[in-house]
This record gives sequence, structure tokens and C-alpha cells, in this order.
Amino acid sequence: MDVGAFFVQLKMEKMLKGKPLGKIVEGRWSKVLALFILLFSVSTSCQNNTDRASDTPTSGNINALADATFFPIVQAELDVFHSVYNNAHIKFEFLPESEAFKKLFADSARLLIASRRLSIDERKFFEQKKIYPKEILVGRDAVAFIVNPNNRDTVFDLQQIKDILAGKILSWREVSEDNSNDKLDIVFDHPQSGIVRYMLDSIVGTDSLSPYSHALNSDTSVINYVAHHKNAIGMIGVSWISDRDDSTALSFTYQIKVCAIRPIKNDRSYKPYQAYMALEQYPFIRNIWMISTDPHLGLVDGFTSFVASDKGQRIILKAGLLPAIAPLRLVNVRKD
Repeated sequence: MDVGAFFVQLKMEKMLKGKPLGKIVEGRWSKVLALFILLFSVSTSCQNNTDRASDTPTSGNINALADATFFPIVQAELDVFHSVYNNAHIKFEFLPESEAFKKLFADSARLLIASRRLSIDERKFFEQKKIYPKEILVGRDAVAFIVNPNNRDTVFDLQQIKDILAGKILSWREVSEDNSNDKLDIVFDHPQSGIVRYMLDSIVGTDSLSPYSHALNSDTSVINYVAHHKNAIGMIGVSWISDRDDSTALSFTYQIKVCAIRPIKNDRSYKPYQAYMALEQYPFIRNIWMISTDPHLGLVDGFTSFVASDKGQRIILKAGLLPAIAPLRLVNVRKD
């Protein structure tokens, strides 16, 4: 990380530790959670015991779904929430994005954390059942490109990435003349993952990836594969390698190299650091949405409000991602 990015990121962290933010954000979201609990108490007091929901905003047992690429950040939020609310038990199932949405439509769970919102048709599907989904933006992450430590190419133009994924660039020699003529070995987590959908829809604009691409079964598998295959280039969710205080994330960064991307040819390159994500200089940024189809005020709302609260947003910041509601102050550091 260069000097400018370091100070921008440091300033972001200091802003979240300041009293003004704590008063504004924590006060607001603690009131929201308190309101949830109050409304739940009022609504259930008018019902018979047999009609009461089995969970409240801070207690109960529920199942939930999440895009597997978000495992590190979801698990971090979950660990803290469970430590605060001992009577709350949320069991997440981590799946490829497409499979997770299918389970949401089948009512296997009423909470999904994903990188996209519901489509118009998907929303109509629920509304026909008199269910009105709630969608809350809680943060932003990035798709990171990684290569083997022995690979000399760690900087790519945005157009090169598009051509690699579309199958227009097939060998490392086409990336740079100094590299070998070996074929590119493109790996990702799952054919139905949110990363693949994002790349096809938002970056490449095609229906399929390069013939030299193949799926594994998880982000960790992608990291391990790239670490042992010189010609590999992989795509992972940045939360797997962005938390500087997580020993697992640090061990991953020692095994691979994270690529820098030039949005414009011959321009400056950027890695998926918080500062460059905040300034939208790193091009592969995704949203993190919490989608609830639960009609009653319960544990789904309690956990969602926690993630959107000051404490939940600090967890996102610490993980190296962008919180959705935290004010950011970016400082330009000049070298005189």
C-alpha cells in the first residue's frame, strides 16, 4: 500500500473512533433496535400465546442464507451478535449466490446476504404472496484478482481483464512480452457464484467466460490452487484477504499476490484497498445487501439492524471493506 492510501485508510479508521460519529450513528441505530423491540412487544401483547412468533429481535432460532464469498464478514458479524445476545441463535448456510436465492424463494430462510438486490420479477413473486421484502445496503466489497507468487505479472489494464475473461487473451505472453507463452489458467469459486454473475453482467458483458476458465468449490480452494499453479489467475471476494488482524487472512496473503488494476491504460494502478474502493478508483466493487422476507418483527430484523448499527459498521471497516453508513474523510497526502 502506498503512503497516500495508508493515510486515507488510517483516517477512515480514526473517523469511526471519534465521538461525533458514535453519537450520530450509534444513537440512531440503538433507537431503531429499541423501537423494534417495543413494537414487537406491543404487537404480540394483542395476540394469544399460540399465535406468537418464536423469535424476537434479540432471541430465538432462525436459519439464514449468504453468498459464500461473504463468509468472513458475515461470520465476524455473527460472532459479535451472538456474544451480545446470548439467547439469539442464527444458523447461516453459505452457498453460491444463485443457489441461495433459490432457497430464499422456496422459503427455506427469510434472510439473505448477497451482492445484488431482488429483480422486479423476483419482488413481484413475493408480493403475490403478500410478502414485501426489505433490502438494506450494509457495505461494499471488491472482487480481487490473485496470481501465483512466481508470476511476474501483477498489474493489469481493465481492458486486459475484460479480454482475459472473455477469452480474447489466452496466454501470458499476450499479457506481457516478457512472460511465458503458457496458457492462462482462470479459476473462480463456483459457476453460479455472485462473482461470476457480477463479472459477466457488469464487466465483460458476455454470457460465458473464457474456455480456459474453470470452477472450484470455494474461495479458499481458489487461493490454494493459485498458490500451487504458476499460470493461474483467480477471482475471490476481497474480505478473504483484507482483514489485517485475522491470522487466516494474513496466511492467505503470504501464499499469493494480489493484482493491481489500471482503469485506463498507462494510468496509475490500484489494489482493492479501502481507500481506493472509497474513491471508486479500484474498478471491481460490489454492494453487500441484506434481504429480508420475514413479515414479522423478529430476529431477522434484530440482526439486520445490528449489522447496520455503529458496532456492525465498525466490524465491516475492520475487515477491510467499506461500511455503508459511516462518514469518510479522505485526506490527500502530498510528497513535497
